[in-house]
Amino acid sequence: MRTTDTRNMAPIMIAGGIVLALSFGVRSVLGGVIEPLSNDLFGGRLEIFSISLAIQNLVWGLAQPFFGMLADKFGDRRALWLGFLFYVLGMGVSIVGTTPFAQHMGAGVLVGMGISGTAFGTVLAVIGRAAPAEKRGFYLGVASATGSAGQALLPLLVAFLIAHFDWRVTMAILTALLVPMAFAIPFLNVRPEEGAATPPPIDLGETLRHAFAHPSFLMLGLGFFVCGFHLAFITAHLPTYVQNFCAGTGMTPSQLRGLGLQALALAGFGNIFGTLLAARLGNIFAKPHVLAAIYALRAVVILVFIWLPLTPLSVLIFGMSMGALWLSTVPLTSGLIVVMFGPRAMGTLFGFVFLSHQLGGFIGVWLGGAWFDRYGNYDMIWYAAIVLGLVSALVHLTVRERPAPAYA
Repeated sequence: MRTTDTRNMAPIMIAGGIVLALSFGVRSVLGGVIEPLSNDLFGGRLEIFSISLAIQNLVWGLAQPFFGMLADKFGDRRALWLGFLFYVLGMGVSIVGTTPFAQHMGAGVLVGMGISGTAFGTVLAVIGRAAPAEKRGFYLGVASATGSAGQALLPLLVAFLIAHFDWRVTMAILTALLVPMAFAIPFLNVRPEEGAATPPPIDLGETLRHAFAHPSFLMLGLGFFVCGFHLAFITAHLPTYVQNFCAGTGMTPSQLRGLGLQALALAGFGNIFGTLLAARLGNIFAKPHVLAAIYALRAVVILVFIWLPLTPLSVLIFGMSMGALWLSTVPLTSGLIVVMFGPRAMGTLFGFVFLSHQLGGFIGVWLGGAWFDRYGNYDMIWYAAIVLGLVSALVHLTVRERPAPAYA
C-alpha cells in the first residue's frame, strides 16, 4: 500500500510538473529549427531533419514500454535519470552533428530515448501509484496540464532566439534548460506506508497477455495512434506551413515562422485548461465518450482551419483551439488503463499504448516533410488528419470503461 497523504503529493506533483514541462517543452520547439538547420546543413531539404524528428517519435514510442518496465521493476528514479542523460546527450550530438546520420542519432534516437524516460510514461506512473484512488484522475489531469507550461513558454523563447542567433546557439540554450530536471528527479519517489506489507512482484508477462487479449485496451492503442499523428505533424510542420502559405501579411519569413511558434505556444497555453477540463469531464461522463468527442472536435478544427483563408488571426485561433484538445487525451487514456488493470503496472501498459501514439507521430512527421519536399504543400496530410480524427472518434465509442475480465 502506498502513502496517499495530500501533503506527500505536493513535492511529487511539483517535481513531476517540472520534468514534464521541460521534456515536452524542448521537444515541442524543435520544429522551429527545421528550416534554418536544413538550410545550413542539407541545402534546404526539409525531409532529412523531418526524418530525424520522425525517428525521435518512433524511438520514443519503442523505448517507452521498456522504460515503463524499468520503472515498475527497479524504481521510477532509475528510469528518469537514464532518460535525462539520454536527452542531454542527444541534444549535444545534434548541436555538433553535420551529417544526416548525426542528426538521426542525436535529435532522433538519443533524444527519443530521453523523452521516453522523462515524459508521461514514467512521470504519470509515479503519480498514479502515489495518488489516492478517489483523487487519481484529478492528479493525473493536473500533471498533464502542468506539462503544457513548457510548450506554452518555450516556443516564444525559441521564436526570439532563432530571430537573433543561429540554430546551434538556440539548441544549446534549450539543452541548458533541461538541467532543472536533475534537481526534480530525486523527489519523484513513492514510499510505502509505514508498516505496510510489501506487495508481491509484478508478473509483467501475465499482465501483458491479459492486456493484449482485451479489446478495449487494443482500441485505446489504435485511437492513440491518431493522437500521435496529429500532435507530431502539427508540432513539427506548423511553423513551416505558416511561413510558406500565410501570404499578403507584409511579414518577413522569420516573422511568419515566429507566428507559427506563437501558435504552438498558444496550443500549450490552451492545453492547460483543456486537459483540466477533460479530466473533470472524465469524472462526470464516460471517459471513452469524452475521448470520442475530443477526436471529432479535432477533425472539425482542422477542417475549418484549412478551408478558411490563412491569416495571422486564423493561425493563432487554430493554435488555441487545437491546444484545448492537445494533451487532453492523456489523463483520460491513462485513467482508463488504471480502471482496466489497476495502477501497479501502469508504466508498462501505458508504455505500450504510447508506442502506438508514437508510431502515428513518426508517420505524421516524416510524411509531412516528404510530401512538402515533393509537392510543395501539406494538403493531403491535413485531409488525412481529418479522416483519422473521425476514425478515432468512432474507435473510442467501442471502449468499455470497466475492469478487464481478469481484474474484475
